Amino acid sequence: MKSYLAKKSEVKKKWVVIDAEDQSLGRVAAKAASILRGKTKPIFTPHVDTGDNVIIVNAGKVKLTGNKLEQKVYYRHTGYPGGIKSLTARQVRDSKPEDLLKKAIHGMLPKNRLGRSLHKNVRIYSAGEHPHDSQKPDTVAV
Repeated sequence: MKSYLAKKSEVKKKWVVIDAEDQSLGRVAAKAASILRGKTKPIFTPHVDTGDNVIIVNAGKVKLTGNKLEQKVYYRHTGYPGGIKSLTARQVRDSKPEDLLKKAIHGMLPKNRLGRSLHKNVRIYSAGEHPHDSQKPDTVAV
């Protein structure tokens, strides 16, 4: 029996909505990364984008357990000597709540061309509404 390898033209993409309200950051990100990658489908192929498009709503209401709001630190570098900048999770959530989920999902996807193309299939909104009703998305529980 031969293994089935999906081709890009054979993949049927759906749209999926995940509600992040009162859900743990890691659990929402893991579920979204699994759907984006296509691991929830029987035709999963590691080198082909077999995943669905993901819409995450209520990103501003995602939970962080323990003291992570104060102790979790996100670093970035300006490119200049001594240019390291840091923000706590609370500062990121207050300024751009979508970035918390975006960074968490980014860490769970492959670091190659496929991973970079999968980032384009996720839309994150801090409020409860999204402009993608015409795609008729399904709702997924976390």
